[in-house]
Amino acid sequence: MSRARKGKVLARLKPEEGGDVLRSLLERHPELIAEAEEIARATVIDVDADAVAEDVRQAVLDLDIDDLNTRAGRKRWGYVEPTDAAWELLEEAIDPFLAEMKRHIDLGFEAAATATCAGIVLGLYRCHGKNSDQVLGWAVDFPAETAGHAVATLARESDARHRRTWRLGDAILEQVPTWVAMIGRASEPAPRER
Repeated sequence: MSRARKGKVLARLKPEEGGDVLRSLLERHPELIAEAEEIARATVIDVDADAVAEDVRQAVLDLDIDDLNTRAGRKRWGYVEPTDAAWELLEEAIDPFLAEMKRHIDLGFEAAATATCAGIVLGLYRCHGKNSDQVLGWAVDFPAETAGHAVATLARESDARHRRTWRLGDAILEQVPTWVAMIGRASEPAPRER
């Protein structure tokens, strides 16, 4: 097999296959572990809050009313309110972003966790009051409540894991003026048990 053909296989691996190849390579060449760790760290901590905000905005606003209609209404086990179905759909759209923020917190990457949280808040802020005839119209409080939840999660989990509360910076707060008080309240971690 030619060298060019072999390279095409690497470029077309699925993510899980790429992970398997990397693990095998590191098992065979443990001297590369430190370099791989450095590259991984640089990749994980490189978070652009504006890019996250745009992804969040799209995830929320791209939900289709047909998705809601599929979830809401009469079901074999009862009736699902459209509002409940809308919240469920919206939570599913935001969950990957919250999971990524939690991963950054677990790894101790404050700047990445804070940037991810900022992106979530900015993206949701850009959604509130939009698409009243779509899914978000059935859950108008979702953006503010979920932004508060993201900020509270950042504060609570950073305090629990790192004994220091991570908060959004003033530059982000200036971009969400009507949510500043809510974010301030959400940023306060729960009192520690004695």
